[in-house]
Amino acid sequence: MVQLQEISDEVATKLNLGSKGGDDGKTQTATPATPAPAPTPVPATAQTQTPPKPNPEPPASGPAAPTVTGPELPPALAATSGKTVEDILAELNKSPLFMTDLEENDDVAALQALAYEGSPLENASDFKDRGNECFRERGWADAREFYGKGVTILVAEDRRRARGEAPKIETDIDGNPQPDPDSPEQIQLANAVLASLYANRAACQLELRNYRSCTLDCGASLRINAANAKAWFRSAKALLALDKTDEAAEACKGGLAVDPKNSPLIKLAQDVAKRAETVAALKRREQDRLDREKRKGQRLRAVLHARGVRSRTTEQPPEMEDAAIRLEPEDDGSWNLDVSKSTLNFPTVFLYPLHLQSDFIKAFNEADSIGDHLGYILPVPWDKTGKDYASTAAVECYMETIPGGLVKVGKKMVLGKILAQANVEVVDEVVRIFVVPKDQAEAWVKEFKEKKAAEKGK
Repeated sequence: MVQLQEISDEVATKLNLGSKGGDDGKTQTATPATPAPAPTPVPATAQTQTPPKPNPEPPASGPAAPTVTGPELPPALAATSGKTVEDILAELNKSPLFMTDLEENDDVAALQALAYEGSPLENASDFKDRGNECFRERGWADAREFYGKGVTILVAEDRRRARGEAPKIETDIDGNPQPDPDSPEQIQLANAVLASLYANRAACQLELRNYRSCTLDCGASLRINAANAKAWFRSAKALLALDKTDEAAEACKGGLAVDPKNSPLIKLAQDVAKRAETVAALKRREQDRLDREKRKGQRLRAVLHARGVRSRTTEQPPEMEDAAIRLEPEDDGSWNLDVSKSTLNFPTVFLYPLHLQSDFIKAFNEADSIGDHLGYILPVPWDKTGKDYASTAAVECYMETIPGGLVKVGKKMVLGKILAQANVEVVDEVVRIFVVPKDQAEAWVKEFKEKKAAEKGK
């Protein structure tokens, strides 16, 4: 149990907070104030004590309150003392380590100067060497970036010369001027390095399977130096990967013209020739398939015309996978147009408009009647009445005419005769037949005609 005792006058004097240090560092005793009345003793059974609240108002009289000085802040915290968050972030953004905006400042300029210290040719050559190191370590992406930086430097020099701007003459550590970058000798050296950078970057693109980029870099290298056999080889290999065998063969021919004994190019030319034969065979088979499909389409149109079946295709036909109008037996795509022993199969949909239901028949033969198929479809499971679609005798069938009306079709009549004799057409290769209960057919026909009339009025 906590016991609280009254502080004695002697202890209070020793703990007097009114004393302060003078300029000489010695302790000076402040004038003692009038002693405050002794606090009321707290019972020994108390467990906690609430400290008195400090008085925010200074005393009207008596000595001034002592100034309490805390320890000094560390330099890093002292630099940001009194600054807002926005001010601190602005200061950090001026440092390249924390920079989020590429603003112009001295630190950025210094870093750029360090990165590109030396002449453009020296910098480009350095990037080439660093790219070669990455390439030997199979770091294709890193090597590509280094080669690209070298390309950027030398291309910028070419553009500077095209604009007629004077070069910046660098000096060595002794202050002696470096060679003029626009001299014929230096331009020749720069072009050689640039051609090599393009060819090396093409090698990286080839390893990364960026075949289109590889051919572009090879082309850029060969425009500078057409005798670069490696560029011809890499271009041919990329073109072969793209199955552009004719262009790949030309690239092999160009490389062998430069180096007739280049064994990798000779082997690649053989591979290109083999692939060209395979591609040609594939193209022939594809063309034969297209020719067969074309002949089948011509024959089918001839059969439909001979049967008197009218058809048309809309701008947005439905997706039916492999369902389509076909001849039976299956057409082999021959030129024989004799259809005396063939019959037509039509994709057909039975529509139940009063219940928004349907049934799809993939191959409705022209020799079958509507009743042949309704016989195994009816009764339908969703008919709650148990009588509206109980049997073929309980329903009537209709088809939409070409002008937009309705025609009642017999359930015992075969589909071929209906399509040939009624004023109907097959739209998007699908036959559509409406099925409604007999006792509701008259009202539905009336409603259908009214809707059609309203649509025409609009």
